[in-house]
Amino acid sequence: MTSPQQNLNPTGLDKKTSAILSYALGWLTGIVFLIVGKHDPDVRFHAAQSTVFFGAVSVLNIVLSILGSLLGAVGIILSLAGFALGVFAAVVWIMAMLQANRTGGVRAELPIVGKLVAPYAERLAGAVN
Repeated sequence: MTSPQQNLNPTGLDKKTSAILSYALGWLTGIVFLIVGKHDPDVRFHAAQSTVFFGAVSVLNIVLSILGSLLGAVGIILSLAGFALGVFAAVVWIMAMLQANRTGGVRAELPIVGKLVAPYAERLAGAVN
């Protein structure tokens, strides 16, 4: 039987809490938990998934903002697309934290976009060993 201390990572947090917090501030906490949770493959996966998904959303929002400012009237459409992307990301963010809570921190793909993001998250998580 394992003691509760063996289930804690270097921050003193358990797997479930670490998995949830890896999504808390998007790619920023994803990167943090890639580092501090590197000894737990499930936490590392959640952190990598957060980094990949929310990093991609951030890059897309920056691109849409730049293009929107350069293209005048078309910029309104791009601004609406950026807003829709933000709403979509917020929904995925909430669903990801609820899923990490429900599974107890065990590895699980993001809702809605998991099949697209998971292969990249696996590679990133594997690179952090």
